This record gives sequence, structure tokens and C-alpha cells, in this order.
Amino acid sequence: MKKRLLFQFCFSLFIFSQYAYSQVDVVYNNLVWSDEFDNNGAIDANKWFHQTQLPAGGSWFNNEVQHYTSQLSNSFVSSGNLNIVAIKEPYTDQGFTKQYTSARLNSKFAFTYGRVDIRAKVPNGQGTWPALWLLGKNVNEDGGFFDSSFGTTSWPACGEIDIMEHGIFPGQPINYVGAALHTPSSSGNTVNKGGIQASDIAQNYHIYSMNWSPNQITFLLDGVAFYTYNPAVKNASTWPFNLDQYLLLNIAMGGFAGTIPSNFTQASMIIDYVRVYQNTAVDTVSPTNFVASVGTVTGSSVELLMNANDNSGTVAYTISYPGGTTTTIYNPSGVQKSVVIPNLASNTSYTFTVSATDMAGNVVTNSPIVLNATTTFNPQCAGNSTQASEGSFTLGYNYTFQTIGNDVKITFELLDSKVGLVAFLRNQSPFSETQMTNVSGQTFTHTITGQTIGSTINYAVKFAFAGGLAVTNYISYVVGNNCALEVASIQDAVDFSFLNPVKEYVSINSEAKIDKVEIYNMVGTLVLETKEDTNKIDIKNLSHGIYLISVYSGDKKSIKKMIVR
Repeated sequence: MKKRLLFQFCFSLFIFSQYAYSQVDVVYNNLVWSDEFDNNGAIDANKWFHQTQLPAGGSWFNNEVQHYTSQLSNSFVSSGNLNIVAIKEPYTDQGFTKQYTSARLNSKFAFTYGRVDIRAKVPNGQGTWPALWLLGKNVNEDGGFFDSSFGTTSWPACGEIDIMEHGIFPGQPINYVGAALHTPSSSGNTVNKGGIQASDIAQNYHIYSMNWSPNQITFLLDGVAFYTYNPAVKNASTWPFNLDQYLLLNIAMGGFAGTIPSNFTQASMIIDYVRVYQNTAVDTVSPTNFVASVGTVTGSSVELLMNANDNSGTVAYTISYPGGTTTTIYNPSGVQKSVVIPNLASNTSYTFTVSATDMAGNVVTNSPIVLNATTTFNPQCAGNSTQASEGSFTLGYNYTFQTIGNDVKITFELLDSKVGLVAFLRNQSPFSETQMTNVSGQTFTHTITGQTIGSTINYAVKFAFAGGLAVTNYISYVVGNNCALEVASIQDAVDFSFLNPVKEYVSINSEAKIDKVEIYNMVGTLVLETKEDTNKIDIKNLSHGIYLISVYSGDKKSIKKMIVR
């Protein structure tokens, strides 16, 4: 059958690769390992291993009730297909008798990065749990093929990639197939998952695919992407996917798959092929047609626009800008990428250096491109910044300007924790310094009198403390401006609180309705934004450290320091 369909397959693969090209960040073209299941009888022992050893305690995980065996009745090749069969039958092994048998196969091949395609029919009956998945080669799981030589790491630190599972999604209809990632940051009932409704998976062949690059993991059904995992912060907790993984094929019974019907006799997973693709040829071709330009400029942000072409299908853009900040963004070849650099000072000139490479590290010939932009004049009432005209800030500061009659009340709050703190208000022209009044904590205020409505004033604050000082940027403000459409003042900001430090979740207490929450790292990069479940926010993907959390309610905003442990 496969020979008769060879032309059709090749054409389909071409169409699939062209369509998938636009859905994945790296296209893998070279077949490096496969099993076409052409030889009838037992599985190919050079490619597959029967994992039959029971975990400690005598039961498989998740309350499953089967024995995995090496019996020919549970796994065999026939008519160009691998058959994995779960059977209702009493079976005694390792001192335990169970009422169901099945097979769990480990590939003897492991790899890092690439695409997996598995064409299969899978059972969809109640109580069955078919799975096509991967585990880290370093998993410490007694009885696994690689365990004796490489098993140094417990689950889920080894990482688990579930390409396809069925039968374990309460509330979802039959033929709903899911994909998931299990990591130290989220495992078990992981939040990192996606799914799609398929046509009768037991009667129809489908191609279940996983495309894994250094940047993201994308899952596809019949060539159509339905879920991509790409955490903003990649570390051992969120991204244990930089080491070899191996394939597993199995049908589990019961457990999370629910009650097995009393009339169950057997169920089969029929696999036409398993194929793994990588890019084996050394890529020496650099990206071409690299262009970069400045887009929209505001008083606090600059948009950068980038585009380039590369034969790998993906271009990596690295942006460097003042303050020692460097960030890398991956984007499909030939598709313009927009990146907005936030938290910039008003009416200030910035230089951005943008370079482009491919996934093999080949640098485009006209790289880097240097871009210059000046933020617009932005008379402000309130805001926050980490910019300094002298010294430096780590967490930064909040500021407000409020016109009262012909007076302007100026308030600054230092977010960095300092000992012996005092503050001095600096007038830009003519230069002068006036000590400010400490109103609470590290918040200081001073009112300047006799101002002209409509005039522009420019003030900064010098924070002096034990061991040094730091001076804010000068802030421009138009006297009389109430900034109704801008950020609210500290006095009118959102009143919210949370227990600090935080771990896994941050629970926000506020009488106001929270519309949006943003979390920034200390270089000003937005690492999390949500408009849903704003009173309890999942932060398990954030690494340990200090962040700024911005809370919005209507036209009001407040910012506080948050420590993640």
C-alpha cells in the first residue's frame, strides 16, 4: 500500500511542508530516523524496547490498571502497520496479577530538536488512554531503555512532550486529542496544553506531529498547528527541552481515562509510520534582504520594524539599546517583525543596534543596522521609570505632578530599598535643589507655588542614601494639565495589596475591579500580561527575582515591587 501511495505521499509531504513552513519557526527537512513497519511479526528490536517493569508499589502511574508486556498479542507488525493492543485478560508478572495487558514501547533513538510525524489510528473508547509522547533521555525511571546508562533526573525535571493523548479530558467530546508539556514549573494537570477536535480517530488515520526548535514547540494535526509552547522566560524550570528525548507509544487502561466498560474486550492503536526529521546539512547560508527601520515613536516607546529572508525559515533578531539591555526575537523568514521598546524617557535620543542571524548562527552581511530615534515631548502627570541622569536605579521610581490652583504638587516614590534616604527636588532652569518632605515610606513630596497655567516645567529628584546617590531623569510637565487620559496619580491610583514575596501565584486584594495586570522584569521587558483571572495570577513560569507589577483599573494604574521565590 505504501509503494502504491508513494507519489501521493511525496506530494502530500510537499504540500504539508509548504503549509507548515508558515506555522513553525524552524522547518526540518532531513529524515534521520523512522520505522515504516514493513516486516510482519515482532517489532524491530533494533529500534524499539518493551518497557514492562512495574514502578515501585506494583502499579503504573495515574491509577492505571494494565500490565505492559512483550507478548506478541500486545504488539506486532502486520500489513505495514504496528499494532499496539490493549486486551482484557488476567496476567501475572513481577508478583502482581492484573486484568488487562497492553504494550509500552520506548524508541532506542533519542534526539534534540526536530520534527516527529506519526500516522496512526488510535482507540477512542471509554477507559482507554492512547498516547504518543516523549521523555527526556535522562529520566530516572527504572525499567526504561535509557535508565541504566543515563537516568540521572527525576520527572518532570527531565521534561515530557505529549504529542497526542485521548480519553483524559473531562468535559471534552470524543475524538478530542490533546498535546501538553510537563516541566518543573507546571506538571501533572499542566497549564501548558492545547487540543483540537479530530474526525473519528479510531476509523481514520491522522498525522500527529510535533515541531521542536530551540525557541518553541509546536503541535500539529494533519499539518495544521493547534498549539505552541514558547515561554517568555526559558530556564530549567520552564524549558528542560535542550537535551535528548526519546519516543514512547502505548495504550494505558483506566486511571484518568475513567471506568473501563464491563463489556470491553480489546482496543488497538494502529501506526502506519513514525518519522523523525532534522536538518543534517551544515547551514552556511546567511540571511538576505535584511532591513530594519523605526516605526511609531511616542513619548515613552519606540517601535522597531525588521525583516529578512533565510533558507531555514526562521530569522533571529537581536536588539541592543542603552542600559546594556539585549533581547533576541525569533520570527518567520520574510515576515516583518514589530518590536516595541517601552519605558523610555520623554524627549530623549536613543540608539538601537539590530542584528540578524539564522538558527545556525550565520550573520547577515549588512548586520548590524544602527537605528536612531528621539522620543516625543511628552508632558506627563504620572508614570514610572528606571532611567537615571546620575547614578542608577534598579527598580526605579514612581512620580506624579498635580496642579492645585497656581501651585504644582510634585511627588516621587523610590522603589529601590535604601537606608538613610533623603530626597531633593531639582529644577532644571535655573538650576536649584530643594529638600522634599517624606510623607511615608520612601515617598517624598514638595509643592512649587506661583506657576503659570500652560507653562512647561522640568524637574528631577536626587535621592541620597547611605553609600551613594541616584538622580532621576528630568520630567516635563505642563502646568494645569490633569492628564485625564493618562496614568492616574499616586493619590488616585489603584489601591491593591498582595503577600510579598510570592511563589507560583500572586493573589491581588483590591476593592476595585482589576482590568489588567502587567509584570515587568528589571530591564523593563514585559514578561506577563493578563486581562483574565486578574485576582489570582499564575507566575510559575517566572524565574526567581525582583519584578514590577502594574495593576490597572479603569484609567487608574499602580505599580509595586514584587519578589518571586
